Formats: sequence, structure tokens, C-alpha cells
Amino acid sequence: MAILCIGSINIDHVYHVPHIPAPGETLAATGYAKGLGGKGANQSIAAAKAGSSVSHCGLIGDEGQFLLQQMRGAGVDVGAVAEGPMPTGHAIISVDPAGENAITIFQGANGVLTHDVIAKSLDPMQSGDWLMLQNEVNLTAQVARLGKAAGMRVAYSAAPFDVAAVEAVLPFVDLLLMNEIEAAQLTEALGDVVGPEKIITMGAKGARWHHPDGEIVIPGYPVAEVVDTTGAGDCFAGFIVAGLDAGLTREQAMDRASAAAAIQVTRPGAADAMPEAAEVTRFLADRAG
Repeated sequence: MAILCIGSINIDHVYHVPHIPAPGETLAATGYAKGLGGKGANQSIAAAKAGSSVSHCGLIGDEGQFLLQQMRGAGVDVGAVAEGPMPTGHAIISVDPAGENAITIFQGANGVLTHDVIAKSLDPMQSGDWLMLQNEVNLTAQVARLGKAAGMRVAYSAAPFDVAAVEAVLPFVDLLLMNEIEAAQLTEALGDVVGPEKIITMGAKGARWHHPDGEIVIPGYPVAEVVDTTGAGDCFAGFIVAGLDAGLTREQAMDRASAAAAIQVTRPGAADAMPEAAEVTRFLADRAG
């Protein structure tokens, strides 16, 4: 089987700061790095490093070609990524010494996807393949509808949270991924959503998977030092979908995704920090004793 991710590609500008800035506060950064990010690109790279055959569809500006080189290097097929009329999307990320972050996103080219670009990416996909979506590009609901009509399984990360966007996509979703804050926002806006299976990530506490037969709870894996939590949820999502695509059970896929996210937060960056499948296997073997 295969995975198609239609999603954002960003240039991440990461600033290490003494603490997350308060309103009106000016801080001197203690470090700076530029790299690949965007929820879509992060999830594509995580799924590819987990061992899946992954294609990515999105738009970049003319200054974003270096991002595609990195995605190819991680094993992602970027043949369906086109150059758009807007600058490449970017994120301003502040990271404090505990690894917590605050993020400001400029949508840029991510917001002007066209039906032609999307159709090109969907054409080679087959029934049973996975479609990964998030809320950082336009036309997400239309893409979900087309993917579902083609027999694809749709995994949707409801982030950044927007109730109208979520409501439009939900009828086509098989697996809904949220963190605790997003899940609370969804419940407050729409009540108890029935239909898709739901995974709620809880940071270091692990994750819960609500499915027709009940609930699975997987605890998080403790690590010695958290360096940067940026992209941890995307790492988890990519490994979950890759695990299911490979035929793992829900429990097995969650365990590997939890381990992958634990490794990822011990490294700086988002896409740059995604672990290889072999690293996750070693991590789990070491924890098993």
C-alpha cells in the first residue's frame, strides 16, 4: 500500500529563547536555525522514515527548492509538489529551555493549492491507500471527499484547530488525530463526534485511541532530556499511519508512534528530528530489556 500526504511545506525559523515571550515583551534569542517544517512535510517525512512509500502534494515559492531536496533525501516522492505564485509558507518558532514552543505561521503558497495539482497527486493512488491531511492548506475538505470517493482511507489531523474546517472534513474521515486541547475545542464546539476513530495525544502522558470496540491507552515513553517538542505530534501521526499501512494492529502502531515521538523530542527541529524506523525498533528493544 502507499500514503499520499496533501499538506503544508514550510520554512521553519526557530529561535531559542529564555522563555516564551509575553505580550509586549522583547527577548534576545540565544540561538537560531532555519529548516524544513509544516505539518504536511513533517508527517510525510515521519511516515517515510517509518518505512512507508510516501508521496507529497503541495505548493512552494521559488525560494523553497532546498526544502524538496531534504524531503527527497528522507525518501518522500515530491513529484506532485508544484511552484506557486506566493512565497513559501513559513513559521516563526520560539523554543524555551524546557523544549516548549510558541509558533506563528504564515500560510503563503500553502493557501493557494489548485484542483489540477491535487488531481495529479490523486491519480496514481489506489483503493485502500492512506490519505493524510491537516489544516494548513486550502481545499482540504474537497481533497478528503475525492480521496474517500476513490476508496482511500483518510487520516486527518485537526490542527491548527478551526471548527468550520473540521466540520467540513469530518464526513470523509476514517481516523481523526488531535491533541488534548484540540479535542476539548472540538467537544465544546460540536459535542461528542461520532463516526471516525479518534486518537488523542497527551504529550508525555501518551495517547488514547477511541475505536468501535472500545479504547486503547498507551503511556508515553520517558526520556532523559526534552530538547524541542516542535513536530512531535506530526511524528506520532506519520508513524501511526505508516504502521497501519504496514498492517500493524492499533496497539502496535501506537506503541511505535509513541516511541518515535519520544525520540523526536530529544532533538532540535521538526522534520530534521524525525527518527528512522531502525532507531525506533532499537528504542523499543532497549525498553523491553
